[in-house]
Formats: sequence, structure tokens, C-alpha cells
Amino acid sequence: MYLSFIIPALNEEGSLLRLVTEIVAQIPGHDYEIIFIDDGSTDGSFELMQKMAMENEHIRVIKFRRNFGKAAALQQGFEMAKGDVVFTMDADLQDNPAEIPAFLAKLDEGYDLVSGWKRKRNDPWHKVLPSRLFNWVMTRTFKLKLKDNNCGFKAYRSALVKQLCIYGEMHRFIPVLAHSLGYKVAEIPVQHRAREFGKSKYGMERYLRGFFDLLTVKMITHYSKSPLYLFGRIGLFSSIVGSLITLYLAILKVFWGMPLSNRPLLFLGILLILGGLQFISLGLISELIVNRVSYGQRLPISIETVINPSLPSPPQE
Repeated sequence: MYLSFIIPALNEEGSLLRLVTEIVAQIPGHDYEIIFIDDGSTDGSFELMQKMAMENEHIRVIKFRRNFGKAAALQQGFEMAKGDVVFTMDADLQDNPAEIPAFLAKLDEGYDLVSGWKRKRNDPWHKVLPSRLFNWVMTRTFKLKLKDNNCGFKAYRSALVKQLCIYGEMHRFIPVLAHSLGYKVAEIPVQHRAREFGKSKYGMERYLRGFFDLLTVKMITHYSKSPLYLFGRIGLFSSIVGSLITLYLAILKVFWGMPLSNRPLLFLGILLILGGLQFISLGLISELIVNRVSYGQRLPISIETVINPSLPSPPQE
């Protein structure tokens, strides 16, 4: 089996060499490639990756001109990966390569994506609690029962990664996107090691960005084919409420002669009707766009350097 490992890195110079050593030790008998994506590092990470790529033809390195984020790095890696099975891992050594055989065994059970579950997290409480809240919201929004959507340690079949298109913070929603495409998703517990080198790159602001991406993914997975179902329902409800309000005021005016010029309720009714018509119009326009433009246009990424851009093709069985 040919294995691809996609590893985004941002200022992780201290852990890279040991990470490669641990990965190689877990995959005897497998052909492999390790794809490092330097996401705008300012330490010596890229120089070390460059040196490792010169010494090991199985290592490929991509250098971004600036920090584009983890989702962009993973997407670039997905497009370059040649393996039958693709792994994604963090570069900080908190993901333990000793779990690789367990991922492969789970894939052999017929799953297309296996996600890690950090049952015991070695992170401070201010990272653990928001993550648990995020996972709770994800489970109830998308009905996919995973305990840890945030875990970056995952294994995919190649057919799946070639269909994915992620950006922003959407790497956290990959299991949901895969499930919506009809792929089988599973989860296994994995060891989460304490950080030994560097520092965390994420703050609380990622959860705000994640909330907006959650809305995007909800739209993609439920309404991308028929956006009118979403906007039409909102517009129809608003128009009906507005019409009932104006009908009530019209009855008061016709039968009881009550003046309407001083009734704010009249303006509310008119606003709801106009807003409802706009939502319905937006839904119809979205339907036209969906039928003419395919979803998933990538954001422009500026790559400065690619090392070992092409490796020998995987051996044919």
C-alpha cells in the first residue's frame, strides 16, 4: 500500500526530524511519501524541511509565501498526494505516529475516513472546554456522532480527498463533508501527547471563524443543490406574517375607521412582506447560479517553492 502523509507546519523546527523518524518506524513494508507544507514559518522550519527532502526522496516540501491557514495547506496537500491512503497530522508531535496501524486496520473494515478521538487531551482547560462545546454543537447540527471533530489526525482513502475542497476553517468539518458525499466515517481513540516544542498557533478567534464556517457547511451539505428551499421558507414565512398584519390593520381601518398613520405595526407588516419577497428572489437567483457554476472554486494561494514536486508513481499491483 502506498501511503501519503500531509503535515502542515508553522514554526515547528524542533519537532520535524523526530516526527519523520517516528512515522517511518511505523510503516515498514509500505511505500510512502511525506508532504510538508510550510505555512509561512519564520523560524528554521523550511530550511530543515529542505535539508530532509534532499536526504530523503520520499519527502516533498511546499512553501507558502505567507500564512494561509491550515485548511489551505491541507487542500494543497490533498491535490499533490499520490497515496492509496492519505494521513493528515499536526507537526507538533502531539499526534502519535504509533497510532498509524490502528487507522489502517479501521480503514480495512470498509470505512473511507477514520478520524482520531483525543480521549484524554493534554491541553489547557481554555482550549478543551470550547472544543467540547464545538463538538456538542456539531453533533446536534449535522447528526454525525463524532466525539472529536477537531482532531487533525485522520486517515482517508484517496478517492475521498480528491473530492474535497476546503478553505477558511473548514478542515474542522471534513468528516461532515465526507458524510454528506456518501462516504463512511468512523472514529478511533488516539493518544494525545503533551506539546514539547513550540507553542499553539490557535486562539479563541478561531471559534468565531468556525461558527461562520459552520453556517457555510450547513448550507453546503443541506441546501447547495436547492438553495430556494432555505431562502424560500424564510421568505414565505415572513410574507405570510406581514400579510396577516396588514390584513388585520385593513379590517380595523375599513370597519372601525381607525387611523393607520400612527401605527408602527403597519410599517412592520410592509417590511415583512418586502423582506419576504427579497428572500424568495434571492433563492431563485441562487438556483440559477447553482445550475451554471460548480461549487468549490479555490481561493488563490501563492506558492514560493516546491521541493521534489514529482516522485515515482506508486508500484502497480
